[in-house]
Amino acid sequence: MEAPNLLYIKNLSDGDTDFEQKLLNIIKHEFPIERKEYLDNICNNNYNLAASNVHKLKHKISILGLLKGSETSVEFENNLLKGDTSLQDEFESILDLITNYLENTN
Repeated sequence: MEAPNLLYIKNLSDGDTDFEQKLLNIIKHEFPIERKEYLDNICNNNYNLAASNVHKLKHKISILGLLKGSETSVEFENNLLKGDTSLQDEFESILDLITNYLENTN
C-alpha cells in the first residue's frame, strides 16, 4: 500500500522549508474539516455533495504522494455521481491513512 509523503511538497518548495511548513499546516487544518463534511454527506446519502467533497480531498491525496489513492478518488467521485458507493471502504481507508500520517507529522 502507498504511504503518504512530502516529496511533492519538497519538490514544489525548492528547499524553502517555511513554504513546506505553511502548506503542511494548511493541509492539517483543512483535511479534517473536509473529511468530516464528506463523512456527514455520505452518511446522509447526499452523494452529489459527497462527490464534491471527494473532489476537494483528492487534491490533498495527490499532494501527499498517493497516486493510486488519487486515481481511486477520481473513480469514486464519478461513481458517487451515479449513486454507486462501491469504492467507499477503499476511499475511507485512504482518508484514515492520511489522518494518521498528519497526526504524526510535524
